[in-house]
Amino acid sequence: MKISEKLKQRAQDLCELCTTEIPTEAYAVSPKNNDLIENEVAVCTTCLAIIEGKEAGNHWQCLAGSIWNTAPSVQALSYRLLYELKNKEWANEILTSVELEEPVVTWALSAFIKSPIHVDSNGTELLNGDTVVLTQGLNVKGANFMAPKGTIVKKIHLVADNPEQIEGKVNEQTIVLLTKYLRKSN
Repeated sequence: MKISEKLKQRAQDLCELCTTEIPTEAYAVSPKNNDLIENEVAVCTTCLAIIEGKEAGNHWQCLAGSIWNTAPSVQALSYRLLYELKNKEWANEILTSVELEEPVVTWALSAFIKSPIHVDSNGTELLNGDTVVLTQGLNVKGANFMAPKGTIVKKIHLVADNPEQIEGKVNEQTIVLLTKYLRKSN
């Protein structure tokens, strides 16, 4: 994305990673986007090409300086790039020499964390908002009713930390259902 004047000023018209070239792009550090300057890093064409897959060689040794930048987005991107190279001694030394705030480290490592995939009894992936059908009758704990086989549950919500559970409304009550007892409805 085109670099804004405000970002150029923050970067002092130098790439925030290598600090040797003029920045040409505003790089959004995922999973965030370019809606705020706080999510962006001013990068040069060389650094951008390496981020996008070009061979880095020893180029990323410049991150020894950028990891100390005061902008959390620069810290997060520097940490993420170094983390990918943590098996190299110099990169590991840089990573262990800095103590970043926990939200910055979480942001940096978010690229390596895979979200759990929720699947129904047939192995079909479930998404938030899907409609499912119960494949067997379920006795609902904590309530005085049974959800019969064939009950349709609309607009489900995935339980983020447990891929075997979803939430949905049955008889006007939000309940937790096990994915092995339901199938996605078309």
